[in-house]
Amino acid sequence: MVKSNIQIIAGKHRGKKLYMADKETTRSSKNILKESVFNSLQFEVDDSIWVEVFAGTGSIGLEALSRGAKYAYFLEIDNYSFKVLNTNIKECKEVENSEVILGDSFETIWDVVEKLQKNKQKAFFYFDPPFAIREGNEEIYNKVIDTIIRLPRINVEKIIIEHQTGIEFPQTIGKYNKIKSKKFGKSTVTYYE
Repeated sequence: MVKSNIQIIAGKHRGKKLYMADKETTRSSKNILKESVFNSLQFEVDDSIWVEVFAGTGSIGLEALSRGAKYAYFLEIDNYSFKVLNTNIKECKEVENSEVILGDSFETIWDVVEKLQKNKQKAFFYFDPPFAIREGNEEIYNKVIDTIIRLPRINVEKIIIEHQTGIEFPQTIGKYNKIKSKKFGKSTVTYYE
């Protein structure tokens, strides 16, 4: 586990550097990409709930908490990344405002949806799956689309997908419409609501 150049950009944890697992299991969101996401949502973050699917270092959920979000769920399948993620949350003193769930994100997301339904809450869903070029992940974007189709509208504030540039997501996914896409080199962020 090493301190990385990934840091919280704004808010109460501004400048805090995050630990990162090895690069084979984690690809963290670039600071410029993260800044763009939060600049475009700046007035919506306060008191919001975030679900970071494929959380890795937790940089998106921790950025949201730093900027005034009230709660974040972090979903991670890799054991080592899960430990690193917990360390980052403790370092930012956000244990009370977050929950880390170990397991396949395509399965554990439904536990979170159940909690949101029970509490009559909406959340921002941030999907940052491993790039499809990794072995065993060729179908990952199709699985993301299938998952989004099943998300209950009543519990969704917005859906944000960080994906490989060059992969075109459809104009509509189930009941969700594409608002915009923005490119950052090899990564693109696409928004739905």
